[in-house]
Amino acid sequence: MNLPIALQALKVNKLRSALTMLGIIIGVAAVIIMIAVGSGAQARVKEQIAGLGSNLMILWPGSVTTAGVRGGTGTAQTLVEDDAWAVMREIPEIQVAAPTHRGSGQIVWGNTNWLAAIVGATPEYFEARDWNLVSGRMFEMGELSSAGKVAIIGQTVARELFGESDPVDQIIRVRGVPFTVIGLLEKKGQSMMGQDQDDIVIMPLSTARNKIFGALQGRIGRVSSIFIKAHDGVDMTVAEERVRDLLRQRHRLGPNTPDDFSLRNLTEILQAQEAASKVMSILLAAVASVSLLVGGIGIMNIMLVSVTERTREIGLRLAVGARGKDILSQFLVEAITLSTIG
Repeated sequence: MNLPIALQALKVNKLRSALTMLGIIIGVAAVIIMIAVGSGAQARVKEQIAGLGSNLMILWPGSVTTAGVRGGTGTAQTLVEDDAWAVMREIPEIQVAAPTHRGSGQIVWGNTNWLAAIVGATPEYFEARDWNLVSGRMFEMGELSSAGKVAIIGQTVARELFGESDPVDQIIRVRGVPFTVIGLLEKKGQSMMGQDQDDIVIMPLSTARNKIFGALQGRIGRVSSIFIKAHDGVDMTVAEERVRDLLRQRHRLGPNTPDDFSLRNLTEILQAQEAASKVMSILLAAVASVSLLVGGIGIMNIMLVSVTERTREIGLRLAVGARGKDILSQFLVEAITLSTIG
């Protein structure tokens, strides 16, 4: 009974009802938009974590100090390939460690060329980065041991050189050296630093050392970084400390000697970003909720005005036998209807 009466009352005052609903509409829209913005930020952080690889740490060589002047990270060249194998062999928390040597160079195919990152790596690199192939195959043992001239390329390099053509089994020249493309990597997207991770050519580590970056580094086994992936569920802080202790022991560093390497736990950095984005989402939702509260107060005020304007109608209904709760329920139905439609 109350619903038809409430709807008729709202229909009589169409403009007032529409303006009242507008407050609710704005409030709900603000909440939805703000929550969507916060969720988008969290999704972006999760995408970055997936792009880097889970439970990931990266080792870089330390810096050189000459005449009181300190160079940047990586200038000391203190890491060797055996450091990676020692980490993987002696620390049970570590799933895989991948030595890499990184540079850049011109990649040529036919009449097209492209400047891309060049990475010498072992098969462990793909496991550490959670990076799979779209087509082709991984390196074989013979290619790793004999510095085979084979390469796996990223999506950006494939697009810039080959367009829509299949790059597998094509011959490209990396710094003038011919390589056979044996695989195409799945898309990774941008890193947390904004770099295109798909703009890459990966070859066996021995090939990169001996045929691209120079024979001297090949003889001494130097690497420019080591990617370390811990097992799922492992305390990353504990794993990081054990890696640090092992490296200090291998490099014969005394108690008061600073590290000659740099170890970064990327998972912790991204988790901190994710926590910050969650806090931002809560704050945005709280701010947007104020708009919703204002809309509710608007309905309350309109109902108060409506009661004042309709005193004759209320008195007439009371005179013919309506009770106070019947009048109250009518105005509650009107308010609920406005809120629901809004």
